[in-house]
Amino acid sequence: MILNEIHVLVKKELHLEWRQRYALHGLLLYLASTIFVCYLSFKAKQQAINPITWNTLFWIIMLFIAINAIGKSFTQESTQRNLFYYTLVSPEAIIYSKIIYNSLVMIGISFVGFFFYSWVMGNPVGNIPLYLLAIVLGGIGFASTLSLMAGIAAQGENSATLMAVLSFPIIIPLLLLILKLAKSAMDGISIQENWDEIAILSSLDTIVIVLSGILFPFIWKH
Repeated sequence: MILNEIHVLVKKELHLEWRQRYALHGLLLYLASTIFVCYLSFKAKQQAINPITWNTLFWIIMLFIAINAIGKSFTQESTQRNLFYYTLVSPEAIIYSKIIYNSLVMIGISFVGFFFYSWVMGNPVGNIPLYLLAIVLGGIGFASTLSLMAGIAAQGENSATLMAVLSFPIIIPLLLLILKLAKSAMDGISIQENWDEIAILSSLDTIVIVLSGILFPFIWKH
């Protein structure tokens, strides 16, 4: 039953996004303009950027993309529509559908951002498959954390500021783990030598997703 509800809600999110493509176009424009500003600031064509700076800049851009993309998850829903959902579907289906949809958006935009960023700023990554794995795990982590925080913040006033404050203690450890795994990828270290970091990051993503299913129903009732 809950799987059917999640499937229907994810399809609804995709249909709404397709109908209102300006939001996705806005994110892509934000991504392209931010990367172009980085290029102008560091003059990457004249002087090679430091790999650590390259990696840090990329993930800072992805973090702000995630906040802009996921922050509207619940605030764009009207009170009447939320009441309609309340009578039809379970709160677990709502939060899991938001996490799945936001994860797809984040992974897609991150892949586009990575290839465009590499083209504009150069690509010092030594192990691209590992870096792409870090992007997938990071996108899921950002999506699950910020989706839950957006759901909590939507219950109060000034939800955008509240979401940023609530997500900060969870996002920072997640970001540090992602940066560590991405740095290993840039150094060309194999996936087999990074199983510990991959397992920790995957476990953190799983914990946040499970906690979302446990905590969100209490928030939704109020």
